[in-house]
Amino acid sequence: MSRFWFLLFVAVVPLAGCNRRSQIPAPPAATAYGTAIVVSSGDKQVAPAGASLDLPVTVQVNDAQGNAVAGALVAIEAAPGVICAPPAGLTDASGQFTAQVSLGGQAGHYPLTAVTHDSGGKRVEIKLDELALGYQQVLGQRLNDQYCDRCHNQESTSERVSNYDNLTAKPHPFSEGDTLNKLTDEELTAIVSHGGPALGRSAEMPPWGYTLSSSDIQALIAYIRAVSDPPYQTKGFVYANNR
Repeated sequence: MSRFWFLLFVAVVPLAGCNRRSQIPAPPAATAYGTAIVVSSGDKQVAPAGASLDLPVTVQVNDAQGNAVAGALVAIEAAPGVICAPPAGLTDASGQFTAQVSLGGQAGHYPLTAVTHDSGGKRVEIKLDELALGYQQVLGQRLNDQYCDRCHNQESTSERVSNYDNLTAKPHPFSEGDTLNKLTDEELTAIVSHGGPALGRSAEMPPWGYTLSSSDIQALIAYIRAVSDPPYQTKGFVYANNR
């Protein structure tokens, strides 16, 4: 590339970015104001990195008496890479604002903040947390859906009838971080591979080592760590403070 064309490229790119920003319409003006904002649906969803969430994010603005407020302005604040459509708008007749959300391209948690303002201009907000899965975690999610979810998820759906209530020892949901975070990766590998008795647990947990490969089991553990609530903290190195 010649120096002329390189300089022209450098000059045009920032203008293109500004032009894209200028095309985003200004949010409408609020016609009413509330004092509280709550999540109606769409919180704590899980999707592959870069994908759209299955359910839209819906929040509701209420007044001091708990009544829904129509015409309140709501904006969704998110990390770079997250796309909200629309990023802002007025609540409908039921006091709700809905946005479709696509997550960023990196695996991890993506916090969202839904913001409105009261009549005095005070900021009122509610926080949501969405999770993007990487490739290995997506594989683990698929394995969970195929082999694990029937027992570890007590909610029945039209596609899957839960076996949870038929078991004497109730399986822990994979999101139950208070319990599963205490187990090392090696302990999780043992119990998935050899069944509950490998760690002195219930024999109702069968061994999956003859069904799943070692890489499958590692993917499943990666998924368990990803969906943990509270989040799983990787145990790192501890350095002595020499004085």
